[in-house]
Amino acid sequence: MKKTLARGLMNLLPMALSLWLFWSLFVSLDGLGIFILALVGINQHFVGAGFLLVVAIVFAVGLLFSVSPIVWLYGWIERQLMRFPLFKSVYGSIRDIASLMNREGKPNTQQTVLVKQANGGYVVGFIMTDTPPQPLLDALPEGDWVPVLFQLSYQMAGVTSLVNRDDLILVDWSFEEAMRFNLTAGISQTPGAATVKTKVE
Repeated sequence: MKKTLARGLMNLLPMALSLWLFWSLFVSLDGLGIFILALVGINQHFVGAGFLLVVAIVFAVGLLFSVSPIVWLYGWIERQLMRFPLFKSVYGSIRDIASLMNREGKPNTQQTVLVKQANGGYVVGFIMTDTPPQPLLDALPEGDWVPVLFQLSYQMAGVTSLVNRDDLILVDWSFEEAMRFNLTAGISQTPGAATVKTKVE
């Protein structure tokens, strides 16, 4: 009986949580849209009208940002706001995370690697960029240094370390699959998905 309950829970819980999260997002966006409709004096609406309004607004903003004057104006406003140190730190971090989610039309620069530890084990990491900030390069000993992200399991936090490229082993594994492997501590994985390419020379 215990195994049957555990099997039912393991199959039902992920689906239930996923549906709950998407429903919560739908309700929140629908409420935001209804609030906007109320501001313009429209009080009669159907379920989901607010959600459709928010989607339409996001789509319209996307169209506007294909027009050069709008892009220039937004860039000018952004540059003015970035003069404030606190806003620059918060906004810059959120913008960088958002850019990671939208990789359409851009080359995938995140490379999965293995890094050997002092005890002989290996950890999975990700080369996030091939061009570290110059102040860091100036402070480090001579070498080909790259920032490597080590993702922590069951949370969005991680540790970024500067590692010499000679100490990395490239792995032919997509960023998405390797990230899922790290986030779930190896529980979620595609069999045979990863192969070692070569040690970086």
